[in-house]
Amino acid sequence: MTNLVLPESLAAARTRLAEALKAAGRPADATRLLAVSKTKPATLIREAWHLGQREFGENYVQEALDKQADLADLELIVWHFIGPLQSNKTRDVAEHFAWVHSVDREKIARRLNDQRPEALGPLNICLQVNISDEPSKSGVSLEALPALAEAVQALPRLRLRGLMAIPAAAEGLDAQRAPFARLRESLEELRTRFPEAALDTLSMGMTADLEAAVLEGATLVRLGTAIFGERNARE
Repeated sequence: MTNLVLPESLAAARTRLAEALKAAGRPADATRLLAVSKTKPATLIREAWHLGQREFGENYVQEALDKQADLADLELIVWHFIGPLQSNKTRDVAEHFAWVHSVDREKIARRLNDQRPEALGPLNICLQVNISDEPSKSGVSLEALPALAEAVQALPRLRLRGLMAIPAAAEGLDAQRAPFARLRESLEELRTRFPEAALDTLSMGMTADLEAAVLEGATLVRLGTAIFGERNARE
Protein backbone atom coordinates (compact mmCIF):
# COMPACT_ATOMS: atom_id res chain seq x y z
CA MET A 1 0.00 0.00 0.00
CA THR A 2 3.00 2.32 0.13
CA ASN A 3 3.12 3.11 -3.60
CA LEU A 4 -0.47 4.11 -4.21
CA VAL A 5 -1.20 6.47 -7.08
CA LEU A 6 -3.41 9.10 -5.46
CA PRO A 7 -5.87 9.70 -8.31
CA GLU A 8 -6.52 5.95 -8.47
CA SER A 9 -6.67 5.32 -4.72
CA LEU A 10 -8.94 8.30 -4.05
CA ALA A 11 -11.26 7.26 -6.87
CA ALA A 12 -11.31 3.71 -5.50
CA ALA A 13 -12.15 4.99 -2.00
CA ARG A 14 -15.01 7.06 -3.40
CA THR A 15 -16.31 4.09 -5.36
CA ARG A 16 -16.11 1.86 -2.29
CA LEU A 17 -18.07 4.39 -0.24
CA ALA A 18 -20.68 4.78 -2.98
CA GLU A 19 -21.13 1.02 -3.21
CA ALA A 20 -21.44 0.72 0.57
CA LEU A 21 -24.12 3.40 0.64
CA LYS A 22 -26.02 1.71 -2.18
CA ALA A 23 -25.84 -1.65 -0.38
CA ALA A 24 -27.15 0.00 2.79
CA GLY A 25 -30.05 1.60 0.92
CA ARG A 26 -28.89 5.07 1.91
CA PRO A 27 -28.68 8.25 -0.22
CA ALA A 28 -25.49 8.74 -2.21
CA ASP A 29 -24.60 11.85 -0.20
CA ALA A 30 -25.41 10.42 3.25
CA THR A 31 -21.77 9.82 4.21
CA ARG A 32 -18.82 12.12 3.63
CA LEU A 33 -15.25 10.97 3.07
CA LEU A 34 -12.68 12.34 5.51
CA ALA A 35 -9.15 11.85 4.17
CA VAL A 36 -6.86 11.09 7.11
CA SER A 37 -3.62 12.79 6.15
CA LYS A 38 -1.54 12.38 9.31
CA THR A 39 2.18 11.80 8.59
CA LYS A 40 1.58 12.62 4.92
CA PRO A 41 3.20 15.65 3.26
CA ALA A 42 1.37 18.80 2.27
CA THR A 43 2.10 18.01 -1.38
CA LEU A 44 -0.17 14.95 -1.21
CA ILE A 45 -2.94 16.93 0.49
CA ARG A 46 -2.66 19.55 -2.25
CA GLU A 47 -2.94 16.83 -4.89
CA ALA A 48 -6.01 15.39 -3.17
CA TRP A 49 -7.55 18.87 -3.01
CA HIS A 50 -7.06 19.27 -6.76
CA LEU A 51 -8.88 15.95 -7.14
CA GLY A 52 -11.87 17.40 -5.31
CA GLN A 53 -11.23 16.26 -1.73
CA ARG A 54 -11.99 19.03 0.77
CA GLU A 55 -12.03 17.47 4.25
CA PHE A 56 -8.82 16.27 5.90
CA GLY A 57 -8.15 14.69 9.29
CA GLU A 58 -4.99 15.27 11.32
CA ASN A 59 -3.78 13.69 14.59
CA TYR A 60 -0.72 15.74 15.52
CA VAL A 61 -1.09 19.44 16.22
CA GLN A 62 2.28 20.84 15.17
CA GLU A 63 2.44 18.70 12.05
CA ALA A 64 -1.04 19.91 11.11
CA LEU A 65 -0.19 23.57 11.72
CA ASP A 66 2.83 23.31 9.43
CA LYS A 67 0.68 21.81 6.67
CA GLN A 68 -2.03 24.40 7.13
CA ALA A 69 0.55 27.14 6.64
CA ASP A 70 1.81 25.47 3.46
CA LEU A 71 -1.74 25.08 2.13
CA ALA A 72 -3.19 28.43 3.17
CA ASP A 73 -3.93 29.29 -0.45
CA LEU A 74 -6.42 26.43 -0.87
CA GLU A 75 -10.03 27.56 -0.63
CA LEU A 76 -12.81 25.62 1.10
CA ILE A 77 -10.42 23.18 2.76
CA VAL A 78 -11.84 21.85 6.05
CA TRP A 79 -9.52 20.65 8.82
CA HIS A 80 -10.65 18.03 11.33
CA PHE A 81 -8.61 17.22 14.44
CA ILE A 82 -9.12 13.54 15.16
CA GLY A 83 -6.31 12.59 17.56
CA PRO A 84 -5.99 12.61 21.36
CA LEU A 85 -5.95 16.19 22.59
CA GLN A 86 -3.80 17.41 25.46
CA SER A 87 -4.61 20.52 27.46
CA ASN A 88 -1.52 22.38 26.26
CA LYS A 89 -2.60 21.96 22.62
CA THR A 90 -6.19 23.13 22.86
CA ARG A 91 -5.50 26.75 21.87
CA ASP A 92 -3.87 25.78 18.57
CA VAL A 93 -6.73 23.41 17.78
CA ALA A 94 -9.39 25.95 18.76
CA GLU A 95 -7.80 28.55 16.50
CA HIS A 96 -6.99 26.43 13.44
CA PHE A 97 -9.55 23.66 13.03
CA ALA A 98 -13.22 23.52 12.03
CA TRP A 99 -13.91 20.17 13.71
CA VAL A 100 -12.64 18.21 16.72
CA HIS A 101 -13.63 14.54 16.91
CA SER A 102 -11.79 13.57 20.08
CA VAL A 103 -13.38 15.46 22.99
CA ASP A 104 -13.76 13.00 25.86
CA ARG A 105 -13.74 15.18 28.99
CA GLU A 106 -15.24 18.45 30.12
CA LYS A 107 -11.91 20.12 30.86
CA ILE A 108 -10.84 19.86 27.22
CA ALA A 109 -14.23 21.09 26.03
CA ARG A 110 -14.09 24.14 28.28
CA ARG A 111 -10.59 25.04 27.12
CA LEU A 112 -11.62 24.74 23.47
CA ASN A 113 -14.65 26.94 24.15
CA ASP A 114 -12.67 29.60 25.99
CA GLN A 115 -9.91 29.65 23.36
CA ARG A 116 -12.09 29.58 20.25
CA PRO A 117 -11.90 32.96 18.48
CA GLU A 118 -15.40 34.37 18.30
CA ALA A 119 -14.85 35.54 14.72
CA LEU A 120 -14.48 31.93 13.54
CA GLY A 121 -17.90 30.86 14.75
CA PRO A 122 -18.59 27.77 16.86
CA LEU A 123 -16.18 24.83 16.73
CA ASN A 124 -17.86 21.61 15.60
CA ILE A 125 -17.47 18.90 18.26
CA CYS A 126 -17.81 15.13 18.24
CA LEU A 127 -17.54 13.34 21.56
CA GLN A 128 -15.21 10.36 21.41
CA VAL A 129 -16.78 7.28 22.97
CA ASN A 130 -14.75 4.29 24.16
CA ILE A 131 -17.35 2.05 22.61
CA SER A 132 -15.48 -1.23 23.21
CA ASP A 133 -14.42 -0.38 26.80
CA GLU A 134 -10.72 -0.72 26.00
CA PRO A 135 -8.44 0.47 28.83
CA SER A 136 -5.78 1.59 26.35
CA LYS A 137 -8.09 3.83 24.32
CA SER A 138 -9.30 7.36 24.83
CA GLY A 139 -12.99 8.10 25.02
CA VAL A 140 -15.82 8.73 27.42
CA SER A 141 -17.80 5.74 28.67
CA LEU A 142 -21.40 5.28 27.56
CA GLU A 143 -22.48 5.83 31.16
CA ALA A 144 -20.72 9.20 31.37
CA LEU A 145 -21.71 10.32 27.86
CA PRO A 146 -24.98 12.16 28.70
CA ALA A 147 -23.31 14.35 31.33
CA LEU A 148 -20.47 15.26 28.97
CA ALA A 149 -22.91 16.01 26.17
CA GLU A 150 -24.89 18.30 28.48
CA ALA A 151 -21.73 20.16 29.47
CA VAL A 152 -20.61 20.66 25.86
CA GLN A 153 -24.07 21.67 24.72
CA ALA A 154 -23.97 24.52 27.25
CA LEU A 155 -20.74 26.02 25.87
CA PRO A 156 -21.53 28.85 23.45
CA ARG A 157 -18.46 28.63 21.20
CA LEU A 158 -18.82 24.90 20.64
CA ARG A 159 -21.42 23.18 18.49
CA LEU A 160 -22.14 19.62 19.53
CA ARG A 161 -22.51 17.65 16.30
CA GLY A 162 -22.31 14.00 17.29
CA LEU A 163 -20.16 11.04 18.29
CA MET A 164 -16.92 9.40 17.21
CA ALA A 165 -15.53 5.97 18.03
CA ILE A 166 -12.69 3.63 17.13
CA PRO A 167 -13.96 0.16 18.04
CA ALA A 168 -11.72 -2.78 18.79
CA ALA A 169 -10.70 -4.69 15.68
CA ALA A 170 -13.18 -7.42 14.79
CA GLU A 171 -13.49 -10.09 12.11
CA GLY A 172 -16.66 -10.38 10.07
CA LEU A 173 -19.36 -7.88 9.19
CA ASP A 174 -21.71 -8.69 12.06
CA ALA A 175 -18.95 -8.34 14.68
CA GLN A 176 -17.87 -5.05 13.16
CA ARG A 177 -21.41 -3.71 13.05
CA ALA A 178 -22.20 -4.33 16.74
CA PRO A 179 -20.18 -1.44 18.27
CA PHE A 180 -21.27 0.90 15.50
CA ALA A 181 -24.87 0.02 16.28
CA ARG A 182 -24.28 0.92 19.94
CA LEU A 183 -22.83 4.27 18.90
CA ARG A 184 -25.80 4.97 16.64
CA GLU A 185 -28.24 4.09 19.40
CA SER A 186 -26.34 6.37 21.78
CA LEU A 187 -26.66 9.26 19.34
CA GLU A 188 -30.39 8.60 19.02
CA GLU A 189 -30.71 8.73 22.81
CA LEU A 190 -28.84 12.04 22.92
CA ARG A 191 -31.19 13.47 20.28
CA THR A 192 -34.10 12.65 22.56
CA ARG A 193 -32.37 14.26 25.56
CA PHE A 194 -31.19 17.35 23.66
CA PRO A 195 -33.67 18.04 20.86
CA GLU A 196 -32.24 21.53 20.38
CA ALA A 197 -28.73 20.21 19.56
CA ALA A 198 -27.44 19.73 16.01
CA LEU A 199 -26.73 16.04 16.54
CA ASP A 200 -26.29 14.96 12.94
CA THR A 201 -22.87 13.29 12.88
CA LEU A 202 -21.56 9.76 13.39
CA SER A 203 -17.82 9.77 12.77
CA MET A 204 -17.08 6.06 12.50
CA GLY A 205 -15.54 3.60 10.11
CA MET A 206 -12.03 3.38 8.72
CA THR A 207 -10.28 1.47 5.96
CA ALA A 208 -10.91 -1.95 7.55
CA ASP A 209 -14.56 -1.51 8.51
CA LEU A 210 -16.09 1.13 6.26
CA GLU A 211 -18.95 -1.09 5.06
CA ALA A 212 -20.06 -1.99 8.58
CA ALA A 213 -20.02 1.66 9.63
CA VAL A 214 -22.08 2.76 6.63
CA LEU A 215 -24.65 0.05 7.32
CA GLU A 216 -25.06 1.47 10.84
CA GLY A 217 -25.44 5.10 9.76
CA ALA A 218 -21.98 6.65 9.58
CA THR A 219 -22.08 10.20 8.24
CA LEU A 220 -18.29 10.59 8.17
CA VAL A 221 -15.84 7.77 7.43
CA ARG A 222 -12.15 8.34 8.15
CA LEU A 223 -9.94 6.78 5.48
CA GLY A 224 -6.18 7.11 5.56
CA THR A 225 -4.48 3.92 4.39
CA ALA A 226 -6.97 3.35 1.57
CA ILE A 227 -6.22 6.81 0.14
CA PHE A 228 -2.62 7.61 1.04
CA GLY A 229 -1.11 4.20 1.77
CA GLU A 230 0.56 3.07 4.97
CA ARG A 231 1.37 5.87 7.36
CA ASN A 232 4.88 7.31 7.26
CA ALA A 233 7.15 7.12 10.29
CA ARG A 234 7.12 10.41 12.18
CA GLU A 235 10.41 12.24 12.53
